[in-house]
Amino acid sequence: MTQPTDIRRERRYDGMNQYLRTALDLAASGLPALPLRAGKVPFGNCPACANNACGGRPNMKTPGPCACSGPCHGWAAATTDPHVLTSGPWRRAWMRAEAVAYHPGGAGLTVVDLDNASAIAWARENLPTTQTVPTTRGEHWLYLGAMQSANAVRPGVDIKSTMAYARWLGFGVGTMTALPDAVRALADRPVTVRAASPAITATAPASSGECRHRTPVYLERGITMAEQRITEAREAVHATVYSTFLAVLSTHGRCGCLTDAHVTRLFTAAQTKGETARHCTDAWTNARTRLGL
Repeated sequence: MTQPTDIRRERRYDGMNQYLRTALDLAASGLPALPLRAGKVPFGNCPACANNACGGRPNMKTPGPCACSGPCHGWAAATTDPHVLTSGPWRRAWMRAEAVAYHPGGAGLTVVDLDNASAIAWARENLPTTQTVPTTRGEHWLYLGAMQSANAVRPGVDIKSTMAYARWLGFGVGTMTALPDAVRALADRPVTVRAASPAITATAPASSGECRHRTPVYLERGITMAEQRITEAREAVHATVYSTFLAVLSTHGRCGCLTDAHVTRLFTAAQTKGETARHCTDAWTNARTRLGL
Protein backbone atom coordinates (compact mmCIF):
# COMPACT_ATOMS: atom_id res chain seq x y z
CA MET A 1 0.00 0.00 0.00
CA THR A 2 1.33 3.44 -0.94
CA GLN A 3 2.01 5.59 2.12
CA PRO A 4 1.32 9.37 2.24
CA THR A 5 5.06 10.08 2.34
CA ASP A 6 5.51 8.06 -0.87
CA ILE A 7 2.75 10.08 -2.55
CA ARG A 8 4.43 13.35 -1.55
CA ARG A 9 7.73 12.04 -2.84
CA GLU A 10 6.19 11.06 -6.19
CA ARG A 11 4.64 14.53 -6.56
CA ARG A 12 7.91 16.19 -5.62
CA TYR A 13 9.75 14.22 -8.33
CA ASP A 14 7.09 14.77 -10.98
CA GLY A 15 8.73 16.07 -14.16
CA MET A 16 12.30 15.40 -12.95
CA ASN A 17 14.72 13.14 -14.78
CA GLN A 18 16.56 10.25 -13.14
CA TYR A 19 19.74 12.22 -12.48
CA LEU A 20 17.99 15.00 -10.60
CA ARG A 21 16.02 12.45 -8.59
CA THR A 22 19.27 10.75 -7.64
CA ALA A 23 20.89 14.06 -6.73
CA LEU A 24 18.00 14.98 -4.45
CA ASP A 25 18.24 11.61 -2.73
CA LEU A 26 21.97 12.11 -2.22
CA ALA A 27 21.42 15.63 -0.89
CA ALA A 28 18.83 14.34 1.57
CA SER A 29 21.44 11.85 2.77
CA GLY A 30 24.03 14.60 3.28
CA LEU A 31 26.05 13.98 0.11
CA PRO A 32 26.73 17.18 -1.91
CA ALA A 33 25.74 16.37 -5.50
CA LEU A 34 26.51 17.78 -8.94
CA PRO A 35 25.74 16.81 -12.56
CA LEU A 36 28.29 15.35 -14.95
CA ARG A 37 28.14 15.75 -18.71
CA ALA A 38 29.54 13.50 -21.44
CA GLY A 39 32.90 12.05 -20.54
CA LYS A 40 32.10 12.07 -16.81
CA VAL A 41 33.32 15.67 -16.46
CA PRO A 42 31.60 18.59 -14.70
CA PHE A 43 29.89 21.39 -16.55
CA GLY A 44 32.26 24.19 -17.47
CA ASN A 45 32.25 27.80 -16.37
CA CYS A 46 29.46 30.03 -17.61
CA PRO A 47 30.53 33.19 -19.51
CA ALA A 48 30.38 35.29 -16.35
CA CYS A 49 32.83 32.95 -14.58
CA ALA A 50 35.17 32.21 -17.50
CA ASN A 51 38.89 32.70 -16.88
CA ASN A 52 38.26 32.99 -13.14
CA ALA A 53 36.51 36.34 -13.61
CA CYS A 54 34.31 35.52 -10.63
CA GLY A 55 37.18 34.84 -8.26
CA GLY A 56 38.16 31.33 -9.25
CA ARG A 57 35.97 29.39 -6.86
CA PRO A 58 37.46 25.93 -7.63
CA ASN A 59 40.95 27.25 -6.91
CA MET A 60 40.06 28.03 -3.31
CA LYS A 61 39.89 25.65 -0.37
CA THR A 62 36.40 26.89 0.45
CA PRO A 63 33.75 28.34 -1.87
CA GLY A 64 34.77 31.89 -2.65
CA PRO A 65 32.82 35.01 -3.50
CA CYS A 66 31.28 33.59 -6.66
CA ALA A 67 27.50 33.60 -6.50
CA CYS A 68 26.89 31.86 -9.81
CA SER A 69 23.49 30.21 -9.81
CA GLY A 70 24.53 27.27 -11.99
CA PRO A 71 26.70 24.13 -11.53
CA CYS A 72 29.65 26.12 -12.78
CA HIS A 73 32.59 25.06 -10.63
CA GLY A 74 32.88 21.32 -10.52
CA TRP A 75 33.31 19.85 -7.03
CA ALA A 76 33.01 23.33 -5.47
CA ALA A 77 29.48 23.65 -6.86
CA ALA A 78 28.29 20.39 -5.29
CA THR A 79 25.44 21.07 -2.89
CA THR A 80 22.91 19.47 -0.57
CA ASP A 81 20.44 22.34 -1.01
CA PRO A 82 17.38 21.01 -2.89
CA HIS A 83 16.38 24.55 -3.89
CA VAL A 84 19.72 25.02 -5.66
CA LEU A 85 19.60 21.57 -7.25
CA THR A 86 16.18 22.29 -8.74
CA SER A 87 16.78 25.92 -9.76
CA GLY A 88 16.56 26.94 -13.40
CA PRO A 89 20.26 26.73 -14.40
CA TRP A 90 20.72 23.45 -12.54
CA ARG A 91 17.55 21.97 -14.04
CA ARG A 92 18.85 22.74 -17.51
CA ALA A 93 22.13 21.07 -16.62
CA TRP A 94 20.37 17.98 -15.31
CA MET A 95 18.55 17.67 -18.64
CA ARG A 96 21.94 17.48 -20.36
CA ALA A 97 23.60 15.34 -17.70
CA GLU A 98 24.84 11.82 -18.31
CA ALA A 99 25.76 10.96 -14.71
CA VAL A 100 25.65 12.19 -11.12
CA ALA A 101 28.67 12.90 -8.96
CA TYR A 102 29.18 13.84 -5.34
CA HIS A 103 31.84 15.59 -3.27
CA PRO A 104 33.11 12.95 -0.82
CA GLY A 105 35.10 15.37 1.32
CA GLY A 106 32.05 17.58 1.71
CA ALA A 107 30.30 14.69 3.43
CA GLY A 108 33.32 13.66 5.51
CA LEU A 109 34.13 10.67 3.28
CA THR A 110 37.11 9.37 1.32
CA VAL A 111 36.89 7.23 -1.81
CA VAL A 112 39.80 4.98 -2.73
CA ASP A 113 39.35 4.53 -6.48
CA LEU A 114 40.76 1.17 -7.57
CA ASP A 115 40.98 1.16 -11.33
CA ASN A 116 41.87 -2.44 -12.14
CA ALA A 117 42.14 -5.97 -10.78
CA SER A 118 45.72 -5.51 -9.60
CA ALA A 119 44.76 -2.44 -7.59
CA ILE A 120 41.85 -4.32 -6.02
CA ALA A 121 44.12 -7.21 -5.08
CA TRP A 122 46.55 -4.77 -3.44
CA ALA A 123 43.74 -3.14 -1.45
CA ARG A 124 42.45 -6.47 -0.20
CA GLU A 125 45.90 -7.27 1.16
CA ASN A 126 46.69 -3.87 2.64
CA LEU A 127 43.52 -1.96 3.53
CA PRO A 128 40.75 -2.72 6.02
CA THR A 129 37.47 -3.99 4.63
CA THR A 130 34.86 -1.29 4.09
CA GLN A 131 31.88 -0.38 1.93
CA THR A 132 32.64 -1.33 -1.67
CA VAL A 133 31.01 -0.04 -4.86
CA PRO A 134 31.66 -1.73 -8.24
CA THR A 135 32.82 0.60 -11.04
CA THR A 136 33.30 0.13 -14.77
CA ARG A 137 36.91 -1.00 -14.39
CA GLY A 138 37.30 -1.74 -10.69
CA GLU A 139 35.89 -0.67 -7.32
CA HIS A 140 35.39 2.34 -5.05
CA TRP A 141 36.25 1.70 -1.40
CA LEU A 142 34.49 4.21 0.88
CA TYR A 143 35.83 5.24 4.29
CA LEU A 144 34.50 7.52 7.05
CA GLY A 145 36.80 10.54 7.28
CA ALA A 146 38.08 13.20 4.89
CA MET A 147 41.62 13.87 3.67
CA GLN A 148 43.43 15.57 0.84
CA SER A 149 42.75 14.06 -2.57
CA ALA A 150 45.61 12.64 -4.62
CA ASN A 151 45.93 10.96 -8.00
CA ALA A 152 48.10 7.98 -8.91
CA VAL A 153 49.23 7.26 -5.35
CA ARG A 154 49.87 3.73 -6.56
CA PRO A 155 49.40 2.10 -9.98
CA GLY A 156 45.66 2.22 -10.61
CA VAL A 157 44.84 3.92 -7.30
CA ASP A 158 43.43 7.45 -6.83
CA ILE A 159 42.14 9.07 -3.65
CA LYS A 160 39.04 11.26 -3.91
CA SER A 161 37.97 13.25 -0.89
CA THR A 162 38.36 17.02 -0.38
CA MET A 163 38.35 19.21 -3.49
CA ALA A 164 37.40 16.31 -5.75
CA TYR A 165 34.33 14.51 -6.99
CA ALA A 166 33.41 10.87 -7.45
CA ARG A 167 30.78 9.43 -9.75
CA TRP A 168 27.74 8.08 -7.94
CA LEU A 169 27.35 4.39 -8.74
CA GLY A 170 25.11 3.24 -5.91
CA PHE A 171 25.52 2.24 -2.29
CA GLY A 172 27.49 -0.94 -2.93
CA VAL A 173 27.90 -3.54 -0.22
CA GLY A 174 29.50 -3.80 3.19
CA THR A 175 29.80 -1.50 6.19
CA MET A 176 31.80 1.72 5.98
CA THR A 177 34.74 1.83 8.38
CA ALA A 178 36.95 4.65 9.66
CA LEU A 179 39.58 6.08 7.35
CA PRO A 180 42.79 4.18 8.15
CA ASP A 181 46.26 5.68 8.45
CA ALA A 182 47.33 3.43 5.58
CA VAL A 183 45.16 5.45 3.19
CA ARG A 184 46.27 8.80 4.60
CA ALA A 185 49.89 7.76 4.16
CA LEU A 186 49.34 7.13 0.45
CA ALA A 187 48.86 10.86 -0.22
CA ASP A 188 52.26 11.61 1.31
CA ARG A 189 54.17 9.29 -0.99
CA PRO A 190 56.09 10.78 -3.92
CA VAL A 191 54.59 10.02 -7.31
CA THR A 192 56.82 8.49 -9.95
CA VAL A 193 55.97 9.82 -13.39
CA ARG A 194 57.01 8.29 -16.68
CA ALA A 195 57.50 11.34 -18.84
CA ALA A 196 57.09 9.76 -22.25
CA SER A 197 55.59 6.30 -22.26
CA PRO A 198 53.39 4.14 -24.47
CA ALA A 199 50.48 5.08 -22.17
CA ILE A 200 50.29 8.43 -23.94
CA THR A 201 48.04 7.37 -26.78
CA ALA A 202 46.46 10.66 -27.80
CA THR A 203 47.64 12.30 -31.00
CA ALA A 204 47.49 15.75 -32.45
CA PRO A 205 44.49 16.38 -34.73
CA ALA A 206 45.06 16.32 -38.45
CA SER A 207 45.16 19.58 -40.36
CA SER A 208 41.79 20.89 -41.50
CA GLY A 209 42.77 24.38 -42.60
CA GLU A 210 45.56 26.80 -43.45
CA CYS A 211 47.95 27.60 -40.61
CA ARG A 212 47.32 31.10 -39.28
CA HIS A 213 50.57 31.27 -37.34
CA ARG A 214 53.35 33.12 -39.13
CA THR A 215 56.10 31.84 -36.86
CA PRO A 216 56.68 28.70 -34.77
CA VAL A 217 57.53 31.01 -31.86
CA TYR A 218 53.82 31.65 -31.36
CA LEU A 219 53.11 27.93 -31.01
CA GLU A 220 56.10 27.34 -28.74
CA ARG A 221 55.05 30.16 -26.46
CA GLY A 222 51.51 28.75 -26.31
CA ILE A 223 52.68 25.25 -25.37
CA THR A 224 55.09 26.65 -22.77
CA MET A 225 52.35 28.74 -21.20
CA ALA A 226 50.05 25.69 -21.16
CA GLU A 227 52.71 23.60 -19.41
CA GLN A 228 53.22 26.40 -16.89
CA ARG A 229 49.50 26.70 -16.18
CA ILE A 230 49.23 22.98 -15.44
CA THR A 231 52.43 22.95 -13.38
CA GLU A 232 51.30 25.89 -11.22
CA ALA A 233 47.86 24.44 -10.47
CA ARG A 234 47.53 23.91 -6.73
CA GLU A 235 43.97 22.62 -6.67
CA ALA A 236 41.38 21.45 -9.20
CA VAL A 237 44.07 19.79 -11.30
CA HIS A 238 41.48 17.78 -13.28
CA ALA A 239 39.66 20.95 -14.31
CA THR A 240 42.87 22.84 -15.04
CA VAL A 241 44.21 20.09 -17.30
CA TYR A 242 40.96 19.88 -19.25
CA SER A 243 40.59 23.64 -19.68
CA THR A 244 44.24 23.93 -20.74
CA PHE A 245 43.86 21.15 -23.32
CA LEU A 246 40.73 22.88 -24.57
CA ALA A 247 42.52 26.22 -24.91
CA VAL A 248 45.45 24.69 -26.80
CA LEU A 249 43.20 22.79 -29.18
CA SER A 250 40.94 25.77 -29.80
CA THR A 251 43.96 27.81 -30.88
CA HIS A 252 46.19 25.24 -32.59
CA GLY A 253 44.00 22.20 -33.22
CA ARG A 254 42.76 22.92 -36.72
CA CYS A 255 45.76 24.17 -38.64
CA GLY A 256 48.08 21.18 -38.40
CA CYS A 257 50.94 22.88 -36.55
CA LEU A 258 50.30 20.90 -33.35
CA THR A 259 52.42 17.73 -33.26
CA ASP A 260 52.49 14.56 -31.18
CA ALA A 261 55.60 15.95 -29.44
CA HIS A 262 53.53 18.90 -28.22
CA VAL A 263 50.84 16.54 -26.95
CA THR A 264 53.47 14.53 -25.08
CA ARG A 265 54.73 17.70 -23.39
CA LEU A 266 51.23 18.56 -22.19
CA PHE A 267 50.59 15.03 -20.96
CA THR A 268 53.93 14.98 -19.15
CA ALA A 269 53.09 18.21 -17.33
CA ALA A 270 49.74 16.78 -16.30
CA GLN A 271 51.19 13.47 -15.12
CA THR A 272 53.81 15.33 -13.10
CA LYS A 273 50.91 16.89 -11.20
CA GLY A 274 49.55 13.42 -10.44
CA GLU A 275 47.14 12.88 -13.33
CA THR A 276 47.00 9.36 -14.72
CA ALA A 277 47.60 8.66 -18.39
CA ARG A 278 43.95 7.60 -18.68
CA HIS A 279 42.74 10.89 -17.22
CA CYS A 280 44.98 12.78 -19.66
CA THR A 281 43.66 10.80 -22.60
CA ASP A 282 40.06 11.30 -21.49
CA ALA A 283 40.57 15.06 -21.06
CA TRP A 284 42.21 15.34 -24.49
CA THR A 285 39.45 13.32 -26.15
CA ASN A 286 36.71 15.32 -24.45
CA ALA A 287 38.31 18.60 -25.49
CA ARG A 288 38.56 17.44 -29.12
CA THR A 289 34.96 16.26 -29.05
CA ARG A 290 33.73 19.56 -27.66
CA LEU A 291 35.55 21.45 -30.44
CA GLY A 292 34.47 19.02 -33.15
CA LEU A 293 38.03 17.97 -34.01
